[in-house]
Amino acid sequence: MHESCGVFGIYAPGANLAQLIFFALFALQHRGQESAGIAVTNGYGITMRGNMGLVSQAFTEDDLALLKGNIGIGHNRYSTTGSSRSSNIQPIIVKSDELTLALAHNGNIVNVKLLYDELQSQGYSFHTSVDSEVIANLILSSPGKNYEEKIRYAMHRLQGAYSLTIMTQDKLIGVRDPMGVRPLCLGVIDSGWALASESCALDHIGAQFLREIEPGEIITIDRNGVKSSKEEANKKALCIFEYIYFARPDSIIQGRLLYQARQAMGELLAQEYPVDADLVMGVPDSATAAGIGYSHASGIPYCEGLLKNRYVGRTFIEPDQRIRELGVQLKFNPLSRIISGKRLIVVDDSIVRGTTTPHVVSLLKKAGAAEVHLRICAPPIRYPCFFGVDMAAKRELIAAQKSVPQIRDYLGADSLGYLSLDGLIQAVGLPKDIFCLACLTGEYPIPVQMELDKLALEASQREELSAIKG
Repeated sequence: MHESCGVFGIYAPGANLAQLIFFALFALQHRGQESAGIAVTNGYGITMRGNMGLVSQAFTEDDLALLKGNIGIGHNRYSTTGSSRSSNIQPIIVKSDELTLALAHNGNIVNVKLLYDELQSQGYSFHTSVDSEVIANLILSSPGKNYEEKIRYAMHRLQGAYSLTIMTQDKLIGVRDPMGVRPLCLGVIDSGWALASESCALDHIGAQFLREIEPGEIITIDRNGVKSSKEEANKKALCIFEYIYFARPDSIIQGRLLYQARQAMGELLAQEYPVDADLVMGVPDSATAAGIGYSHASGIPYCEGLLKNRYVGRTFIEPDQRIRELGVQLKFNPLSRIISGKRLIVVDDSIVRGTTTPHVVSLLKKAGAAEVHLRICAPPIRYPCFFGVDMAAKRELIAAQKSVPQIRDYLGADSLGYLSLDGLIQAVGLPKDIFCLACLTGEYPIPVQMELDKLALEASQREELSAIKG
């Protein structure tokens, strides 16, 4: 499973804006590693720099030196609509005769093709294949005497998930969809304000976390301060995987520190699926807290059975076939002197396709583990996500095709236990009805097209080009 995107925005006259955005994006790197971009305004125009790769690869000091202004937004991308290519780097900048705005988006719009066709028929042109450009042009095309009215009108047309940071020449605007699928929060820094996907980004730049942006809320920040407008949502649908995997453990969402929620998941796993064993370990890094929780509740000692190479995948050097065949061994190295001859309880956050987990089990057994008992924080994932997570088609989800005993045998584990849905909700400590649980239950908060294609806009653009050439 891959993360959704990370967005950030800041209104801070006189601050070293580009550096603050750079380090905030660095803190949000876990949410997207395909590309990064920063746009700023000095009140007269918008300047943007961005590149493919990680934040540390996407910007030079010269880039940051050129980004001077009072308002800025930034984006880390993992593609959920549109392929991974330089033309799809965000923030997106769009213009009309009178208006210019830059927009960064976390989420996924499920009626994007309908809106794309409608806007194109009105004469709007598109330079990317991402739904974010559709959102930006929809805002420009919407009626209203100010940006807030235009955005509110556009929100009534959009279906799906969107947490947005938007920048005009004199305003910073934060928007969260009425279901609140993806997180967004507000902080204060010196004499300015900041918006971020997660509170950890505020911590990293010395900003103080104030509160979360509410579902359906528009926050407008300018020289007059902060203004909020909000429409009450009929249904809330915060993604449960923000708690299981996506968000950093040092972030706070809905008043809950993610580390504590994950530790509680491990504790409840120990209650639901106890087993006689010698050591407990979490698959680093996302399941470390859950592993510690399982150890605490079971009384079985915790160990680091695997060390993670955090720099795998962060190089431009293409490995040769021999190195590529090492697979998961490039990412993890087992501590064989600790785990050899031991019965291990291995806690992980989730199993999606089931392509990596059998290699982890095999790696531990080759290192001498006598038994490997898998315990998983997420209940079986049987349905795809259409709200900003590049998960898998239903036919690729192992739990949609196999029973739990069949999955256990396929993975090569001695036993397998998934945390129950009730146990997951208990661990998170919030009401069940505020969450989107669609990937676990198949009950989507809004109707979706079950085979929605992330490359749908690119396919339309190819057809249009072919028709022109023909």
